[in-house]
Amino acid sequence: MMSIKNIKDIKRLPLGNAEFKSVRTENYCYVDKTQYIELLEQEPAKSQLFIRPRRFGKSLFLSTLSYYYDANSSEEFEQLFGDLYIGNNPTPKRNSYAVMRFDFSGNKTPRRFDSIK
Repeated sequence: MMSIKNIKDIKRLPLGNAEFKSVRTENYCYVDKTQYIELLEQEPAKSQLFIRPRRFGKSLFLSTLSYYYDANSSEEFEQLFGDLYIGNNPTPKRNSYAVMRFDFSGNKTPRRFDSIK
């Protein structure tokens, strides 16, 4: 049987939290999917479309990409990515772009299409 000496040893689930930095620094459980960054860079298409069901990690992955490519996040790279796949296998494009982030999650939109005119 597993013994837990301290409640702080238990990783929390990041339910509703799509902010990569907070997931990595605030004791949340994180499944490393950073190997896909390398694959995305090898993809010849200029644009990517991420189609997945709701609550499937799209926003968290986009936040991960933002921290990986943002030149302003270069000082945090080791803390955020050091023990992940991409931290051990960084690409030449790491922290090399000016990234702008937009959050539309707080926008109130109609739930029915017939109400859009």
